[in-house]
Order: sequence, then structure tokens, then C-alpha cells
Amino acid sequence: MSDLQNRLEKLSPLQRAAFALKQKQTELDALKRARTEPIAIIGMGCRFPGADNPDAYWELLKNGVDAMREVPPERWDADSWYDPDVEIPGKAYMREAGFLSEVDRFDPQFFGISPREALDLDPQQRLLLEVTWEGLENAGQAPGKLVDVPVGVFIGSAASSEYFLATVYGDPDRITAYSYTGGSISMMAGRLSYVLGTQGPTLTMDTACSSSLVATHLACQSLRTRECELALAGGVNLIVSPESMVVLSKMQALSPDGRCKTFDAAADGYGRGEGCGIVVLKRLSDAIANNDNILAVIRGLGINHDGVSSGLTVPNEMAQERVIRQALEDGNLTPADVGYIEAHGTGTSLGDPIEIGALDAIFTESHSEDFPLIVGSVKTNFGHLEGAAGIAGLMKIVLAMQHKEIPPHLHLKEPNPFIDWGRLPFEVPTERRAWLGKGPRVAGVSSFGASGTNVHVMLEEAPGISDKPSATDAERPIHLLTLSARNDAALRDLAQAYEGHLRSHPDTPLADTCFTASVGRSHFEHRLAVVAGSPVDASERLRTADYIAGKVSHGKSKLAFLFTGQGSEYPDMGRQLYESEPVFRQAFLRCDEVLRPFLDTPLIELLYAGPPNPNTHLLKEMSYLQPTLFSLQYSLAELWKSWGVFPDVVMGHSAGEYAAACVAGVFGLEDGLKFIASRGRLMQTRCERGAMLALSVGEKKALEVIAPFAKEVSIATINSPESVVVSGRPEAIASIEAGLAGQEEIDFKLLPIP
Repeated sequence: MSDLQNRLEKLSPLQRAAFALKQKQTELDALKRARTEPIAIIGMGCRFPGADNPDAYWELLKNGVDAMREVPPERWDADSWYDPDVEIPGKAYMREAGFLSEVDRFDPQFFGISPREALDLDPQQRLLLEVTWEGLENAGQAPGKLVDVPVGVFIGSAASSEYFLATVYGDPDRITAYSYTGGSISMMAGRLSYVLGTQGPTLTMDTACSSSLVATHLACQSLRTRECELALAGGVNLIVSPESMVVLSKMQALSPDGRCKTFDAAADGYGRGEGCGIVVLKRLSDAIANNDNILAVIRGLGINHDGVSSGLTVPNEMAQERVIRQALEDGNLTPADVGYIEAHGTGTSLGDPIEIGALDAIFTESHSEDFPLIVGSVKTNFGHLEGAAGIAGLMKIVLAMQHKEIPPHLHLKEPNPFIDWGRLPFEVPTERRAWLGKGPRVAGVSSFGASGTNVHVMLEEAPGISDKPSATDAERPIHLLTLSARNDAALRDLAQAYEGHLRSHPDTPLADTCFTASVGRSHFEHRLAVVAGSPVDASERLRTADYIAGKVSHGKSKLAFLFTGQGSEYPDMGRQLYESEPVFRQAFLRCDEVLRPFLDTPLIELLYAGPPNPNTHLLKEMSYLQPTLFSLQYSLAELWKSWGVFPDVVMGHSAGEYAAACVAGVFGLEDGLKFIASRGRLMQTRCERGAMLALSVGEKKALEVIAPFAKEVSIATINSPESVVVSGRPEAIASIEAGLAGQEEIDFKLLPIP
């Protein structure tokens, strides 16, 4: 019987009942915490009009860029499909939108897809593959390490059948074996999981405009219920056919000038945009435990449907209010905590007042002229991304939190007269401004689907996690940056990208960049390595191609560790490693502990006392020198092994044979240290004094040199065909050294052997 059972037996029935209730309450509290656990955003990838990555996205946002443009000629002939008269059949009255560039470019073999299959692959699938890969790398999650891992994939798209209809419908001769897998909505998420080899829940969803934020909602819930340990969420939208423009024109949903004039009196429909955004998600507790780079935290989630309204696609103000309150409650937040709302904000005369009405019901009471609620919409920059709209708004908030700024909202000239702006404590930021606040910054993002599905997500800025290095850890003076790609051209492009990134981010610790490049990336055959001391140094070396590059062989090369003997020592040897590398330091301290009974002066004081070091002279004694060399080389081997570098062969020279044997497992560390300490002591106290001279000659020539002193000097070692060491009585060695002083053809060195 356990101790707990014994104690329970001594309790009264009432006390046992109270104990059981307390246990159940603890279990219920744990379940509640799990159900509402915050979710960390640890990585992002994107392609938006005018922005191919999160850094470029922030530049677009903060500079207030209008990224709309006319239909690219490679898509379709805008003139033949355009007519300003909405009544003209088969015509669209809008000819500008937020288009992406080069959506026809794709490297299928990078993802294991044949060129033939790629011809029938929806460009939205291609875009998802690229952006997801970039998002994982941004999160420091090497895609190659996710095979068989329960990673959830949740993708939203409202243009899921457009490519299939544009390429196949009405032309059955174009149907191939790849038409289904290339065009099916299910394959958007399914292909991602297949290519990555993940085994978590995988769903593609279409709830119209709210698709990508619904995907994010489901990803967070999947993490909370522990269906997956990592989740990928986002959405994609491409305008690949002019017919979709005609459909929306006939609905009179679009703005003739192609701009979302959100909250403006001139709001007359929405502008369309393309894009893809992916966020990488983890439970906050796991992200903190794994030291992930937390960009922001998802605190609360809400989802519902409009139900009955005045029309199928007409928004419902009460439903919008309820979904935002859900998200606040789920995140244990109050309206007063919220400083910014990224509105759905499509820029319609009907939708904008309804959305502001819902915000009025929730936030007016808790805000004031001194503490206004800031409301904006990224749709004013590059249009409504439809199925990918929500993720674009969410990523905007994350970037704004990181930079502690709110970017400008465009196209607001005259506020919508159907909104009582004078009464509301709301502001629309027409210029970039600092994001001020006393507590953690909190913001919400809304996404309301034409299908009636509404979703709201509450975000909080990343927690301030203490990450203090050990007091004994010093920054490495230099770092190794390793990059790889599938071919030389891609490797050059990658090096150029890193060069630009390092140049524009000189304050980013180079150690972090190198760590992520090595650990958080998949490694390919074509590789380069650059050694640098700072981001600026690394950037310059990449610019000038001052690095080592090559292609790895398919076979594994053999690696040898060579351990040296006496003569290699120098003052402060290993000090930088001792101060900056915990593995090296721990191994060296372990050696120091074992050797304490054998050395009058401990290893640490022997090497690193001072400066100046009063114990340097002791290294001239073999009783100290040999165990010191053993300990340093053993610690260095442990450091290499901690980096994943293991020897196939070990070799040792003189005293180095003992360190080599220990690393090879011939004997343990304690036995090895006892051997080498005893060897050094015996050689110091029992051996006759002698001297050693290194000569840059072969054995035959060395015999000629020492011939006059044959009884006092002999060849000690033949290191190579042109490197010999002779040893003998100090007086005789001194005479040989003096005789060689005038000969330029022979190099010689008196070895510092006691």
C-alpha cells in the first residue's frame, strides 16, 4: 500500500470526500486551461502584392503603399473583358486589382513533383508549397524533420475551383491523369502534408472571405485538444480567370476603380487582391519550453454564423458583436484591454456601418478620447484577398506589434456619413503612428464571410521571456554560417538573400542567424560555409564570395581525430572555449575534479589564473603538462561530438595516445586521467634530463647530422619523410643546434620538453 493510500485510510469519510473533490477540481482546472491555452505564432511566410516576405510586407504597410495595378497582360486581355457598363453581358467593370508577379514560375523538382505533373498543378497549390516552406524556415523548423510528426495543416481558399474550371471545363480533351490532384480543393492541404510527410489533421476549407481565419481558428483548437503538436494555418487566393471578375461585377460587389475605400463616404465596393499567407503555430507552453522565437500570441477565438439577415450575403451586426465577445471571453480579456482592431473593412456602403456598429456595442464604453480604439484595414493597401484576407490582417497585426507601430490606413478622405464618428471613441490612422499602451498590446482581427461564417481572433504581443546567458558564457569571437540548396544557382540566390538580410539587420546576433541556418533548415547537396565575426562581416564575405563551397558526396567520408603530445602548449590555451562553450567547460571541469588528488595546483588555476598567470611556469613540468594536454583534448573532442561530429578513427602522438584511447573507449575518463598523471609524474621525477631537437630532414640526413654525437644523441621519432626529431643529452643537442645555425637548408627547433 502506498504512502498516499495509508494517509487516506486514516481520514474520516468526510475528509476523504473533500480530498476527492479537490482532486477533481484540479483536473477540471487543468482541462479548462488546456481548452483556452494561448497559441504562439512562431513563424510566418507570405506572398502579397508588392511583398514577397514578412519584412517586405512591413515595408509596404508602414510606407502606406497602394499595390493595385492593371491586369497583367499574361493573365488575360483586359480590354476585351472590360466594359464600365455593368449591364453589358460577359464583361467586368473593374480592370485593376492587387496582382502577384511571376505566379507562373515554380521549381517542381524541389518538392519532388515531375515537370509533367506540374503542368496541371493549380498555381495556388504551388504558391502554398513555397510559402509554407518559407514559413517553416522562418520558424526555425526544418521541414525535413517533420516526417511522421503530428503536424496539422489547415488551409482556407475561396477560389478553390477557379483554376480547374478555367483549364478543363468545356474542353474534355485537356483532362489528364493529373487533373484531379492538380485542381481539387482537398489537395491544397493534402499535398502540403504529403510533401512534408506530416501525419496530423489536414483540411482545406471554403467559407468565402473568412476561409483563412477559420483555418487559423481550427488550427488553434486542434493544438488545444492536442490533436497535433505543430500547426500550419493560412490561406491562398489567385485570380486566374477573367470569368471570376465578371461574376463579381454582375453581383455589383466590386469597386470600379479597384480600391477598397474602407470607412470613406466614397466606399462603393471592394477591390480584389491575390496572396498567400501561412503562420506556424505551437501551444505557448511548448514554444517557451523549446525556446522558439515567439512573434505574437493568439489569446482568444470566436466563430459563428450570421443566421437570418436581410440577405444571404448581407452581414448581421448582432452576429458580429457576438463573435467578438466570444473571442474576448475565450482569451480572458476585456474590451478595455484592446487597443486596435483590424477590421474586415471591405469598403462597402452597407458593410462598413454594420461593422462599426458591432464595435460600438462592445468597445465604446471602455474607450475614450484619451484612449481611443484604433481601427484600420489592410484591404486599403492591396484589396480584398477573399479566401486569404483574414491571414493578411492577422499578419499585419503581428508585424505592427513587433515594430510597436500602427501603419496607415489608405483612401480615407471623407468619413462615411452613416457612421457617427463624432460620438465614437474610435480613430482610423491615416498616418503611421507609435502604438502606445501601458500593458501588453492586444488587438483583434475580424473576418466575415459572404457565406455568413464569421470569425474573430484576439492577439497579444509576444511575452517578454527572460533569456539571460550564463554569467560564465562569453560571446564567440567568430561564427560559422552554413547554407545549402539543391543546385548552384539556387545556392547563389540564397547567399545573395542572406547577404541582403545581414546587411539590413546589422543588430541581429550573428550567433542566432547561424544557429537557425544550421538547425532550422533542411540541408541539401550544394553547400557553402562562411566564417565571420559579425553580421556586417558575414554580409561582406557573402557579397565577395569569400567562402568555401562545394557539393557533398553521396558516400560518407571518414573522419579522424588526431591528438597531439608535448610541444603544442601555449599560454591561455583553450580559454575562449572555456569561457564561451558550456560543453567544453563542463568536460574540462570534470577533468579538473578527477585530477585534484594528483595535482597540487588545480587545472583551472594552472591555465586561467590571472592575468598575469602566476602558474605558467608549472606547465614546463611534465607532471602538470601531460594531464593538462589530455584534459584539453578530451574536452575539445566532447565539444565536437556535441555538434554531431564523431570520429571514425582516432590517433595519438606520445602523450596524446592516452587521450585518443580514452575517446575511443579503451578506458574511461577517470582511468585515463590517472594514467596520464602518473606517467607525467614518473617522467618528471625518474627520467634523466634530456633535450629534443626537431629537424626538417629525412632519416638518412638526420643520421649524418648526429653522427659526431652518436653515443649521446639518437633519432627519437620519424614524423614524416622530411621531419625527424632527435633526442639526447642537453649538451650534445646544444652543440648540434649551434652547428646548424649557419645552414639555411635545414630548419630546426628546440622542443620545450622538461
